[in-house]
Order: sequence, then structure tokens, then C-alpha cells
Amino acid sequence: MSGANLNRSRSASRLSPSLLCHSTKPLCRSKSPARRSKTPTRLSSTSGIGNMSNISNQVNGRKSQGGADRFIPNRSTTDMEFAQHSLITDNEDTDSMSATDLEKRKMMEENLNPGDHSRILSFKSKAPAAKEGHLNNMKVLYSTGKPAAPKAANTRTVPSTPEKILDAPDMLNDFYLHLMDWSSLNHMAVALSAGVYIWNAADGTIVQLCQREVEEEYVSSVAWIKQGNVLGVGDSQGTVQLWDVASSKLIRSMGGHSDRVGCLDWNQHILASGGRDGAVVLHDVRVAQHMVGRLSGHQQEVCGLTWASDGRTLASGGNDNCVQLWDWGGRETPLHTITAHQSAVKAVSWCPWQAGVLATAGGTVDRTIRVWNTSTMTQLQSLDTGSQVSSIAWNSEYKEMVTGHGFSHNQLTVWRYPSMTKVADLTGHTSRVLLLATSPDSSTVASVAADETIRLWKIWPGMKEKKTTKTGKSHPVSMLAQSIR
Repeated sequence: MSGANLNRSRSASRLSPSLLCHSTKPLCRSKSPARRSKTPTRLSSTSGIGNMSNISNQVNGRKSQGGADRFIPNRSTTDMEFAQHSLITDNEDTDSMSATDLEKRKMMEENLNPGDHSRILSFKSKAPAAKEGHLNNMKVLYSTGKPAAPKAANTRTVPSTPEKILDAPDMLNDFYLHLMDWSSLNHMAVALSAGVYIWNAADGTIVQLCQREVEEEYVSSVAWIKQGNVLGVGDSQGTVQLWDVASSKLIRSMGGHSDRVGCLDWNQHILASGGRDGAVVLHDVRVAQHMVGRLSGHQQEVCGLTWASDGRTLASGGNDNCVQLWDWGGRETPLHTITAHQSAVKAVSWCPWQAGVLATAGGTVDRTIRVWNTSTMTQLQSLDTGSQVSSIAWNSEYKEMVTGHGFSHNQLTVWRYPSMTKVADLTGHTSRVLLLATSPDSSTVASVAADETIRLWKIWPGMKEKKTTKTGKSHPVSMLAQSIR
């Protein structure tokens, strides 16, 4: 792999021989002239009051079957006070409310407003029931085409085309693996079958970090340390390697799994690895005896792993449809187990601005996003997305999340939190989205899919620019990297 022939222009760059970047622009559509609707004719002035009185008499003389017009609300069965209260409070902004406040408000509404208030108006005479076996084809067509999630009010404009498209040949189409990660130094690590490539998003340079020599072996996961140039690499043999990317040198190799390592996540000097053997292994990379914990709670492959901001709580999702919450400080049994999902849970992600709030989502059979308050183990939100969910990424400034999906649209969907209303759908992938990664400034989301492309979406522009370390070819080795044995 050589970077000499790489095109540095915005329109193209190649990840040897893996990532090829294309610049895309939205298509301009011509506006067709709008047709003027015909103005309805007015009643002739010669009709007079006498004609109108005749019509009124005819109407008054005609009675409906039920004795009253069913399209007029029945005031005696309508709770007008609650209706007025609902119209006033529905306009309140709940996006800025905390999870605790929302839960408290929900409980108060249930206690103060007992009964079913889902309908504000009621009618005395109901519509006649359809004949047995009757099927309205138009109703079926409308219900299948209607979006499952409500559209967010005052929806902002999200660019519908990616800023760049990177070609990633030999990308493994495996739902359970984590083959891409974006570092705090603006480097993207991508695993393509047996090799790992590093793309510098700042200047477009590409280097090949490592390559497996045995044909049957492949890289199954990659994860950057939170600060620095150390990359964790898991493989199909159950080994976790640590690489110093600045010098392209292997620091150490660590065992602990009997099968492939599908996911990794860092917590300072502790690296958690999840394997197909159902175990989560905790590695202290500073000491020779690296294995400081082995968490056994899943019956099948661990495919999702993420540390909470408190540095103690670890959430793991598995192919056994369960999510386990661990307190690794001296306890090797799970604190809590979530069993609400109906298929494998790969997408697990902590809310960055609300402590203890965890989002989880399931695969093809489940298709549901669930948000939990882990301190009380109550479910705050539940939404059926209609398709497989592979990944979740949050944004603190916009108070939103984005999810990656599979069949049938293979899209990214942006959601407003906590209302869980849809902001936008981003389409373009021709096969299922496997994973999402967020840029260091949180403005761009990268999606890797089974169509062997990586697309960069500018979902959250206008973020405050953070002071970042210069990202040239020479990068200082972090202090932690120097202490790794």
C-alpha cells in the first residue's frame, strides 16, 4: 500500500487499496409551475331569502338514523377541562427536561388524570360497523406507507447527501463486529478483512497499520483509546493487540478469549473486550498480568460494549437478546439484566449529558429503541423503528441521537430526544448499515455498510471548535502508551 499516488483533492482519495473518497453534491430539481385552482362559484344573489328558508325547512324536516348528527361532539361525554389543559400543555418544550423530571411528570399526570384521556372528543352516534370480511384497500395502502415515528415539530434542515464517500472493499458483512472507530486526534481506523488502515481525516493521508499473515484469520474489532494514539485491535483468534499508531509498532498482545473478539471499549487504562465465547474480559494494559476481571453473564456472543462516564458501570449487549450492567469494582455478577429485546443487542450507548441514561436497540426481529434510567431501572422511552438497529450515536449540543439501520431502507435516522420524534432520514447505502462513528468535534457521523462504502454525514454543524492537537504525520506518543508493557 502506497500513499504516493493518492489524489488529495476533495473529490477523491483512496484507502490503499481500500478507501476511495468521492465528493457528492445534491441534485438540483427544476420547479414545475403551480396550477391555479378554480375559484368556486358563489350563490346567485337572485336566489333570495325565500329559497334559503326552503332549504332550511328541508334540512330540519330530515332526521338522522340515530336521532342526532354523529359529527357533532357530544358535550355530556366530553371532558372539556382536560381538553383545554391538553391543548395548552402540548406546546411545552420537553426536549430540555431531564429524565427524572419527565418520569416525575408522567407519574403526576397518571395520578391526577385517571382514566383514558386518549380521545378529547366523543360522539353520541358511532359510525356503522363494516360488514364482516370487508377490507378497505385504500386504508391498507395508507397504513403501510405511513411513517411509524412522528415527525419533529420545527424540523431543521439536515443535508441529505454525504460530504464524502470512502470505498472500503473487503469490508466484512457481519452484524456482530466493530470494524471502524474515529479517534480524538481525527484518525479513522478501518478493518478490512485481515488488514487495518488508518485514514487521517485532516489531510487525507492513509497508512496500513497491520496485516494478518494467515489467510483464515481476520480483524474483528478496533477501538481507539480516548486520548492518544493507541489502538486496540481484536482478531478472530481471541487475541487483543495494542498498537502505537504514531510509530506503527505493536506494543503488546493479550489473550483471554477462546474465540473472536467482536467489540472493545476503553476506560482510561482498562480495556474491556467482548468475545464470541460470551465473556467480557477486563485488561489493565499497564501491568504484565493484564487480566483483572472476567465477567460471565451472556449465553452467546457479546456484540455491544460501552463504559459509562462514571468509569465504573459497563453495559454489554449480546446475541442472547440481553443487556447486562456491570460494576467491575470487585463484582463479577451483573448488577442488572435487561431482557426486553427480542433479538441481538449490538447498539448500546450512554447519554452523554444525562448520567445513568442508557439507550439500547435490537436487531431484525426486535427493531426497537429503548431508553433506560439505570439508577431506577425504569424504561423512559420505547420506539419501534421498523428495521434492524446496528448502532446509536448521541449529540449533546443538539440533544439528538442518530441510529443506523438495515433492511429495508438501510438508512440513518436522526431523532430528537427525549421526544423521540424523527428529524430526518439519510439514505444512500445500498446494503445494511453496520456501524456509526462520530468525529472529534461531534459534527460529522461516519457510517460503514455492507455495500463496502463509508459515508460521512454532516448532521450536526456549527459546533464549538475544540482545540485539538496537530494531526500531522508525526504524533506524540501518549503518556499511557509509554507505560504499557
